[in-house]
Amino acid sequence: MFLRSHRRMKDGKEHRYYSIEESRRLQSGRVVQRRVLYLGEINDSQQAAWRKTLEVFDEQRQDYTTLSLFPEDRPVPAEVVDSVQVKLSEMKLRRARPYGNCWLGCELWRQLELHRFWEEKLERGREEVSWGQVLELLVVNRLIDPGSEFRVHRQWFDQSAMDVLLGVDFAVAEKDRLYRCLDRILKHKRDLFVHLQQRWKNLFAVSFDVLLYDLTSTYVEGEAEKNPKAKRGYSRDGRPDCKQVIVALVITPEGFPLAYEVLDGNTSDKTTLRGFLAKIEELYGQARRVWLMDRGIPTEAVLQEMRETERQMFYLVGTPKARVAKYEKQWVDLPWQKVRDSVEVKLFSQDGELYVLAKSEGRQMRKSLPSRDQLLLRIGAAKKEAGRAFGFVKIRVPGKDEAVTRETFRFHTDRKKLNDAQLRDGHYLLRTNLVAEDPVVLWDRYMQLTQVEAAFKCLKSELGIRPIYHQLEHRVEAHILVAFLAYCLSVTLRHRLQAYAPGLTPRAVLEKLASIQMLDVSFPTTDGRCLTMPRYTEPADDVALLLHQLKLTLPNQPPPRIAALPSEFLPPMKM
Repeated sequence: MFLRSHRRMKDGKEHRYYSIEESRRLQSGRVVQRRVLYLGEINDSQQAAWRKTLEVFDEQRQDYTTLSLFPEDRPVPAEVVDSVQVKLSEMKLRRARPYGNCWLGCELWRQLELHRFWEEKLERGREEVSWGQVLELLVVNRLIDPGSEFRVHRQWFDQSAMDVLLGVDFAVAEKDRLYRCLDRILKHKRDLFVHLQQRWKNLFAVSFDVLLYDLTSTYVEGEAEKNPKAKRGYSRDGRPDCKQVIVALVITPEGFPLAYEVLDGNTSDKTTLRGFLAKIEELYGQARRVWLMDRGIPTEAVLQEMRETERQMFYLVGTPKARVAKYEKQWVDLPWQKVRDSVEVKLFSQDGELYVLAKSEGRQMRKSLPSRDQLLLRIGAAKKEAGRAFGFVKIRVPGKDEAVTRETFRFHTDRKKLNDAQLRDGHYLLRTNLVAEDPVVLWDRYMQLTQVEAAFKCLKSELGIRPIYHQLEHRVEAHILVAFLAYCLSVTLRHRLQAYAPGLTPRAVLEKLASIQMLDVSFPTTDGRCLTMPRYTEPADDVALLLHQLKLTLPNQPPPRIAALPSEFLPPMKM
């Protein structure tokens, strides 16, 4: 890379502009230059009437000052008081680091007005930086490159452009400060839910009359002896050897989270719903809401309460397998009604509920079952590899003292069980107290439960909510709250993409914007100091098009800094 000067006539005066250029050799052998950074104008001495000045942060005085910049080969006019001459020939480029993805994270933070919310909630004392900025650092890290607080402190902050975006130095990433921030945020969780609901309503006109409810688990590394919620239970992570906590989540069909709760790791799904119904009413008042849930969550007692209450509480749930068999005689002779190309339904009422038996060809699993030969191979190899197919086969294995022969090792298909499974394959028996609702609407709504699965996948895989390394209960819950905030940023970005660039995912956009880098362009000055100009690189054509499509505009370049000359500019010491 090299420094290039550009001359331009403006208002009858000649101006000089500077940029950093990069040489690239094409396949044809021709060498072309690409502009990487634009530095702006540096004054000539004869341009007194049109002189360019910059707001520069003086690190020694800890204040901003207005300076006129001149190259060292140009004399400074006598009437100019606040000026500095820079040695352009000794330019250095330092600290290349991703900028665009960090900026987008901060932009989403501002769109949700979380900076205002947390500045009001986390009162600032005598600290060097605000707790709201510390939390923003943790959440943007969780969105972009999830890691521990110690990793943010030791590595990630210095390798990102968060110092420029937050306008703070390394003090924001001090290890103890990061942990102390976690200790301050939990008590504001309830107010946060109300704030976020209002922001999404304003930004996307989201309604909250249909809610999806589900639970997941996330395991804890270590013994977690100081966390009473960490217990062993049914592990959805496949880690029954670890203690865990349960996360119960309520979201809208569009994926916007409304509330969540952290529960004991051995909590039964069926014991959680009643408390969440009350929590949502307490937070947002009584309203006509429809709750979508998996069949294992509500108890018969809770569903009866929802049917009999005067508060307009409606539900749409799957039916437990035991009740499917119980009501089979009710629907087996009813005619199928075609509601769309691949979906047929049967309807019947029972005990104040509407039952919808839906058959979806697109969701049948038998098309993915193995062939007979593959099935036999899987069973012969291992029960684990056979998966669900293992239940359709009865196996006679050799006894303790028997040799393996054709007589001692036999297996055959359980034809009745297989036929019953094929008969019910792709069938869903739904139940609801929305007795007047269109079955097509009910089917579509029930399929929206996949949004909860997508939310849990994002939290666990992309935002790194598991495993949890914190050992204290309040730190574990704060860790989950940081991940929840990062998910809020992600789902906000996803809905912007649906409107302007539906083919892209939030993760793809963050990775693409990471190509916009931040560089510190440093020039020694003739008075023995160093002028540093933080500059982000010019976005490539495809990135610029993406920003235009999303109606996003990069901010102005950050102000320069002037400080003592760094060691790399000093001549080597003589021995």
